[in-house]
Amino acid sequence: MIKKGIILSGGHGTRMSPLTKAVNKHLLPINDKPLIYYSLSILMMAKIKDILIIVNKGQVKTYKKLLNNGRNLGINIKYKEQTYPRGLPDAFILGKKFIGKQNVALILGDNFFYHKSLKYKLLKSRKLKNGAEVFLHKVKNPELFGVAKLNSKKEIIGIKEKPKIRYSNLAITGLYFFDNEVVNLSKHLKPSKRNELEITDLLKKYQLKKKLYANSVGRKGFWFDAGSIDDYNKVNSIVSSIQKKKGIKIACLEEIALKNNWISKKNILSAIKFYGNCVYSDYLKSLI
Repeated sequence: MIKKGIILSGGHGTRMSPLTKAVNKHLLPINDKPLIYYSLSILMMAKIKDILIIVNKGQVKTYKKLLNNGRNLGINIKYKEQTYPRGLPDAFILGKKFIGKQNVALILGDNFFYHKSLKYKLLKSRKLKNGAEVFLHKVKNPELFGVAKLNSKKEIIGIKEKPKIRYSNLAITGLYFFDNEVVNLSKHLKPSKRNELEITDLLKKYQLKKKLYANSVGRKGFWFDAGSIDDYNKVNSIVSSIQKKKGIKIACLEEIALKNNWISKKNILSAIKFYGNCVYSDYLKSLI
């Protein structure tokens, strides 16, 4: 059972410059909420309450102003500064003390996921005891991603990083579930040519042990790395469209917490006061 989750929200956001010169990309708005709400909502839907957010040096106060310690959502949020980006597996090295002897989930702070059945997929992944599990999603341009090949048992039997020759159309997204061995494995990874620890190298270690498994976002689901201008705009459009059509709020943290029985309607009233007179508050009012 996975009880710990990490959101990797560091990096310089150079692909979105000059927007990110003044604001961390994970705090940029997606429709009516900061981008960080969407990744945090994924962990909350998986009923993970202990969360570590890894941020750039000097940015903890900014995140705390928005999310504080998470107590208002019935969760526990801690923060860790990253001096400079060293690759995704660095999250497990920085978060060693936080992880302790527990298994852990990792989500990239700029990743967007949506599927009507996503909650049930997440709860299934949370039950992981041994090995690692990654979320995959079919893409039209696999040469731009790390991709995975599966066998009939949905076990990952091969991984290629941005293959020039078609290998698989199943892209490896930014959502992962690991057993506790991930900390030790990450510490022994060697930096790549770009001087970073690579997530594909970490996943291959699990693959060699035949302990790397796959889940799927779903055929009618969405996944985007919202760290580029084009995909950021696409996510904005998708969120706006779904919310208008269905009359819901994607990644409404207070609603998820309320459904999980982590908070009461009194907390919703406090949230309305915190956000002030806005569309998001109007939606929160409909919950009480």
